[in-house]
Amino acid sequence: MNLFELTKKLISIPSPTGKEQKVTQFIKDYLETSGFTVRLQDVVDGRCNLYAYIDEPIIVFTTHMDTVSPIISTGEDEKFLFGRGACDAKGSLAAQIKAAEQLQKQGLKDVGLLFLIGEESGSNGARAANTLDNKCKYFINGEPTDNKLAVASMGALRIELETTGRTAHSAHPEQGESAIVKLLNILDDLRKAEYPKKETLGETSWNIGVITGGIHANVVAERAQAEIMFRTVTHGDTLKSLIKKIVANRAHIQYKFESDPIQLESIEGFETAVVAFTTDVPNLTHWGQPFLLGPGSILDAHTAGERIEKKELNKAVDLYIELIHRLKSR
Repeated sequence: MNLFELTKKLISIPSPTGKEQKVTQFIKDYLETSGFTVRLQDVVDGRCNLYAYIDEPIIVFTTHMDTVSPIISTGEDEKFLFGRGACDAKGSLAAQIKAAEQLQKQGLKDVGLLFLIGEESGSNGARAANTLDNKCKYFINGEPTDNKLAVASMGALRIELETTGRTAHSAHPEQGESAIVKLLNILDDLRKAEYPKKETLGETSWNIGVITGGIHANVVAERAQAEIMFRTVTHGDTLKSLIKKIVANRAHIQYKFESDPIQLESIEGFETAVVAFTTDVPNLTHWGQPFLLGPGSILDAHTAGERIEKKELNKAVDLYIELIHRLKSR
């Protein structure tokens, strides 16, 4: 398969978080045919990370195999490939495979591939992979950075708020206590708050991703929940203290996921960027020095029109190969 055929094939195999098995098997079969030794690491419920190499790697390409939901229709035109995972991150995955194949032909057989599950929901694949024995000095993580080498990445803090109340007939709401109203008041206070800023990373951002609560319109709600994702520019404890102060015991706070912002190295000749998203990088501390680079725009990721530009895919292969040569020369 050429680069575009491989990317299209990967996109065509649905792999939302929790259901990565089919795409893992396809990649395993493909890489074994290309001469790689492939190891699967069982992470949870038959979902496996994939580690492929020829000789003992000193550098690995890595990215994630899972995508967000829902699955969307695939397509292609002269300029783009469309479909869930096109840029996040199956475009990176295909470009990394093709770069590794070309490096193999050049005689560089100590470049491996590490493809992970679960990045979109807590990075459990990366945490499991961090226990694997390896001799790597560097790893290159693939995410949609517009083919720019990321020099900093924001952190993340995902929380769940739960409020409780007392049921009553909606004809007399004063006889009850609405958990939904409580939750809305807290969310409004969070919306009005000032959050940390950093010169390099910018402002903390946040998104209310899920709200649930109540059972019927004619019943005062006894429970309500909201799930919120913060993109952080400081250590998580700083933001936790601020959230705790704002919530002020009006809700139960559960911390679901946390990752601090990271600083990364630039390399002369590569365009650079600061990215506002979080990756598997902080959870791969035993794989050497990290670099973050990949085709596509984060603005297209997780959308109904997710896409990857064909010329960016070609450029990514060239950039990956160039980066490997630069790192090998050290």
